[in-house]
Amino acid sequence: MGLPHLVLLILISFMMGKGGRGVTIAVALTHWPSLTRIVRSEVMQIRSSQYVQASYRLGKSKIYVAVRHILPHVLPVYMIGLILLFPHAIMHEAAITFLGFGMPAEMPAIGVILSEAMNHITTGKWWLALFPGCMLLIAVILFDVIGENLKKLWNPGSAQE
Repeated sequence: MGLPHLVLLILISFMMGKGGRGVTIAVALTHWPSLTRIVRSEVMQIRSSQYVQASYRLGKSKIYVAVRHILPHVLPVYMIGLILLFPHAIMHEAAITFLGFGMPAEMPAIGVILSEAMNHITTGKWWLALFPGCMLLIAVILFDVIGENLKKLWNPGSAQE
């Protein structure tokens, strides 16, 4: 966690042999800690609540409490967090592919398209970089909007935040 995120992504992708496999492993290894911290804090908060403590005192097993009390509250947080991680993953994949440490040149990826467009920018073909860049931005914004709307659906009180 002490290294800059993009540097860590490049190192892991390069160690795993670049390509789709390297990018997938790099993004997975660098994105799970943030979601895990959120889910863990939610579990710890629910475990200390009064109704969970009352369930333990009534003799319910840990599995029962986990399935009936903790899981229903943690699952929406996990799903929303997972959906909100997609924009980061898309941007990071495009960034390391653009820098040459991700997908190979024959793969259809936004990072590859933007990287190839940089060769033609000096010739006045600015649209070769503008439109793929806009599509990347639109994809990231759409995932963000979907995640925020799901958050409002599952937790209506968060709409006021």
